[in-house]
Amino acid sequence: MELINPIYTDAAKVEKLAAEFQTSKPYKHLVLDNFFRQEVADKLYENFPSVEKLTKHWKGMNENKSEGSNFSDFDPIFTQVRNEIMSPEFAQWMEKVTGIKGVFVTDDSLGTGLHQGSDGSFLDIHVDFNIHHVKNVYRRLNFLVYLNKNWKEEYGGGMEMWNADMTKMEKVVMPILNRVLIFETSEISYHGYSKITLPLGETRKSFYTYFYTPITDPTILNKYHDTIFKPKPGDSTLKKVGTNTKETLKNFIKGQLKRAGVKF
Repeated sequence: MELINPIYTDAAKVEKLAAEFQTSKPYKHLVLDNFFRQEVADKLYENFPSVEKLTKHWKGMNENKSEGSNFSDFDPIFTQVRNEIMSPEFAQWMEKVTGIKGVFVTDDSLGTGLHQGSDGSFLDIHVDFNIHHVKNVYRRLNFLVYLNKNWKEEYGGGMEMWNADMTKMEKVVMPILNRVLIFETSEISYHGYSKITLPLGETRKSFYTYFYTPITDPTILNKYHDTIFKPKPGDSTLKKVGTNTKETLKNFIKGQLKRAGVKF
């Protein structure tokens, strides 16, 4: 694993991280600073594609951000990092650190890609989809690399980590350059970021990777759900009702389609 800061491959460090992951709150996670070699992080930051180069742009009640996994359009450093993260050696490292065996990354937009948000971007609190709707594998871990140099707290954009009943924000992880956030995806891993305020030319940038494991129990497929957004306690009544209604309807329809074998 040539691109990664060697302090993170030291056996004693890996053992320490594994213990930290198991005991962290509000759900299992790690925050790892200076994760890649500095020259790698700098190159990712300097060559991060513009918002216009990304292929998906989400703008609705619960999110405002852009996304892309069209790696052939990006600087080669992104493919190099992607290949490193998708390697068997890195999967073994993830297994040791998290204790989750058999993890792998799918070779599509639900495996790796880039996220970017301009001024006004936000991502409401949510839990992630639990099953890859095409490949039928179980989503287990998020691996997020933040790529924002000279990020200021006044911009906002910290990853908010909420408790299981969505009554309290337990932790905020600021998206600074070369910081990695790893967390277990589950029915209680509520996370997201509030609306950001950015100067002209600045954006919130990250490289995402989602790790999966095979599904050994077919009945799990019946529990499929898409992303589930949840309103915050302080949201308006309109926002609460609108979000809950939309999410209930969306997941009912997608669940029915999934059980019927319809691809979407």
